Amino acid sequence: EHLGQSIIEAAMSFFGFGQSADIDIVLNDAETRKKAEHRSEDGRKDKYFLFYDGETVSGKVNVTLKYPGKRLEHNGIKIEFIGQIEMYYDRGNHHEFVSLVKDLARPGELTQSQTFDFEFTHVEKPYESYTGQNVKLRYFLRATVGRRLNDISKELDLVVHTLSTYPELNSSIKMEVGIEDCLHIEFEYNKSKYHLKDVIVGKIYFLLVRIKIKHMEIDIIKRETTGTGPNVYHENDTIAKYEIMDGAPVRGESIPIRLFLAGYELTPTMRDINKKFSVRYYLNLVLIDEEERRYFKQQEITLWRKGDIVRKSMSHQAAIASQRFEGTSNPEKFRGHNSEEDTS
Repeated sequence: EHLGQSIIEAAMSFFGFGQSADIDIVLNDAETRKKAEHRSEDGRKDKYFLFYDGETVSGKVNVTLKYPGKRLEHNGIKIEFIGQIEMYYDRGNHHEFVSLVKDLARPGELTQSQTFDFEFTHVEKPYESYTGQNVKLRYFLRATVGRRLNDISKELDLVVHTLSTYPELNSSIKMEVGIEDCLHIEFEYNKSKYHLKDVIVGKIYFLLVRIKIKHMEIDIIKRETTGTGPNVYHENDTIAKYEIMDGAPVRGESIPIRLFLAGYELTPTMRDINKKFSVRYYLNLVLIDEEERRYFKQQEITLWRKGDIVRKSMSHQAAIASQRFEGTSNPEKFRGHNSEEDTS
């Protein structure tokens, strides 16, 4: 039986079927690099190595021959660093926004297992990794041993977080909502831009109440928009429901709001990423009266991932960049190494 198995294996490798080698990609800083949890398409959460924009990606590709003493002919060995966007309704079409290649070996043959070093220096990673309802943005390394009939390849997924710094200018949101002669309320949130671990602090004032309100809540709605023109898809997802009150308010009453964002699964706001998709967040104030009528008012908020630069080990270049960006009105990415994510 054992002989039969080895004859089949020999025949398969002779005709180029079956993999005659295993490939493994190992990052140089695998021992020390932080990992981040990220949801895969099937809803599972896994941990992946975490990278930021401008960081170098380096490591080793191990090619291990399965049959020692047997040569492996190949058409070249290479490694790629790829950032791509994939629409679920257009599976075959991958939009690559980053595509880097390093050749590790010219066409020839391997007579024994071998290790190849690679380095992609200061790689631009402009967007945050994202797995959504209709779209996925992913970064990965792919090592390939080129073969005449079937290439041998291996992928390693990485996660990228984009860090922002916001200036102090962060205006509050004030809104009035009313139904003539029936209801008049005013609500206020302390800011319009929140980092992912922030707290939304607000107040609701009832100026006129002539309808019987029985329930009131704030929802955080995530809206994913994909496609362009006539083929635009919107997916609305209620991420959080926060009950403000149960029962009827009276005129002159004010109700405080404190909504902690850290407990929810949120991403930064993403606007028109590579002209392919957007992810936006809204605060939705919902009132329900005793006849089950719903009244609501929606307001967009901006979410961002807080970057906390480690000053002492910061590169000179990053220091200059961060000074330059302070005081600008839009979020800017920190460039250079030693950007740390603020998890406080």
